[in-house]
Amino acid sequence: MAHRVHPKVFRIKEMKDWNTRGFYEKKAPKYLEEDFRIRNFLEKKLKLAGIAKIEIERSPNKINVIVLTSRPGLVIGRGGEGVEKLKKELEKLLFEKKELRLEIQTVKDPWTSASLSAQYIAQRLEKRVPYKRVLKQSLSKIMVHKEVQGAKVQVSGRLNGVEMARTEWLREGKLPRQTLRSNIDYGTAKAFCTYGVIGVKVWIYKGERSD
Repeated sequence: MAHRVHPKVFRIKEMKDWNTRGFYEKKAPKYLEEDFRIRNFLEKKLKLAGIAKIEIERSPNKINVIVLTSRPGLVIGRGGEGVEKLKKELEKLLFEKKELRLEIQTVKDPWTSASLSAQYIAQRLEKRVPYKRVLKQSLSKIMVHKEVQGAKVQVSGRLNGVEMARTEWLREGKLPRQTLRSNIDYGTAKAFCTYGVIGVKVWIYKGERSD
């Protein structure tokens, strides 16, 4: 049996940082539950906005929620109305009254983000597009970019509705997952089809870091 490790967790403190960071101390269980509630709410509320990542930064009296999205217009709304509504709804989820700041950042190209690529594949599978075509199209769109040196896309489950579940994947270029210096973006998604759930995984290799 192989020992599988999450590519980002493998590189924590070497190249990458936690998505949740800040001041926790003795109230860590309560604040962690708060973080899960914030993430789940935003992921459901902004499902169509292309959410790449949600980061939470905490200080003793302030919470900063950073949302990286490929469609900032859907989140911000006209004149910032969408952000204000989201802030009010998020404040109701907090256990204690604190200053909440919601920061929206734009992902310039969705195909350089593993999580957004995985979401695209999942959406196409839900629309009953053949999985082989989806994998080929998504991999070719990812590999077009100069910064991407290698990628792998994988789907698992009852593909095309067959009885036996299986795993299929396509890969192009380099993908040194065992090297700590390698800058690998990893993302997952789920496609909820009529015949069951299909899991999607995407790895994108963007070269090595010398520092």
